[in-house]
Amino acid sequence: MKCPDCGHDNKSSSKLCKKCGKDLTLPPAWFPDTKWHLKTLSVIYLILIIGFFAASHFLHKVPPPYDQRIIAPEMTPWLYPHKKVQP
Repeated sequence: MKCPDCGHDNKSSSKLCKKCGKDLTLPPAWFPDTKWHLKTLSVIYLILIIGFFAASHFLHKVPPPYDQRIIAPEMTPWLYPHKKVQP
């Protein structure tokens, strides 16, 4: 068992840290429960969803030459196998 203060490795059955003397039988001051995890994950997902829609909205507002990419058929003949490219 590691001491939470100094990080010294102690036996799992020891009640005090050999290095600093801290009581190892005390429970941690705060331990996140299921409610905390659900709230945190909900906030993270909400931020990601709002960020996705905001980015999508702003990318649709980009001026016409940059909102789409048109590749010339001469440069990519494999995209148009049914059309013959004239030299």
